[in-house]
Amino acid sequence: MRWEKGRRDGNIEDRRGMGGTVAGGGIGVAVIALIAYYVFGVDPQTAQQVASQIGGTTSSSQGEAEVGTPEDRAGQFVDVVGTNVNDVWEQYFDGYRKPEIVLYSQGTQTACGAGQAAMGPFYCPGDSTVYLDLSFWEEMETRLGASGADFARAYVIAHEIGHHVQSLTGAMQKVRQAQQGARTEAESNGYLVSLELQADCYAGVWAAHASAVSGGAVALEPGDMEEGLKTAQAIGDDTLQRNAGRRVSPEAFTHGSSEQRMKWLKHGYETGDPNACDTFGG
Repeated sequence: MRWEKGRRDGNIEDRRGMGGTVAGGGIGVAVIALIAYYVFGVDPQTAQQVASQIGGTTSSSQGEAEVGTPEDRAGQFVDVVGTNVNDVWEQYFDGYRKPEIVLYSQGTQTACGAGQAAMGPFYCPGDSTVYLDLSFWEEMETRLGASGADFARAYVIAHEIGHHVQSLTGAMQKVRQAQQGARTEAESNGYLVSLELQADCYAGVWAAHASAVSGGAVALEPGDMEEGLKTAQAIGDDTLQRNAGRRVSPEAFTHGSSEQRMKWLKHGYETGDPNACDTFGG
């Protein structure tokens, strides 16, 4: 993926090295699982298994990233990709309000409660902010089998900003209302699956327009989409359940199967049209 010469708007708050550690084992893992379920819609058993596998992701405390260090390059990457994703969405929404992006290490406080790397990158609608502990990418790649390619990581950022778009369109709020009227947990989870798959589709829409809005400074290269699909496959609910030693339980899915996630990421990219991302009825 080409990105080094992409535009950066500096819309990032860097909390790396500021502490805010959240316990990673024992009761801490259980708390993470409950937060993940009630705030982010992650099945608590899956969240607890994955958090336990990752071991609470305790990245070493970092000071401010110095120019030329891996941490600084990672921060630049997030800035470029986040800026590019927002530039794409500004083409579709008049008065588009971009989300804040926070980089942190280990744990941090949010308007949605305590966040930790073991929960993965997430979007908090309470403060319209995407939270990223960049050490999670390495854990996702080494323990979950996701791709380490730049586009695979960019896909994750675009997915989270896709949730911000859903908050702006009201889709996220409608899902919450629908969940309140759900008769079963499986029905409630089904709404979450549709929400997550739409965010995957939105990530594909971004990828389709990344080059056009940046004058080619940010663009996919041959093989990039395949790496993104590899990551989508690795973080499907069925694959995560299998890797956690559990039976595959579709009724407990909250993000979609590997096949579904791959399908909608690819669909967004091939159509380049957010209106084609009707995962609720299409």
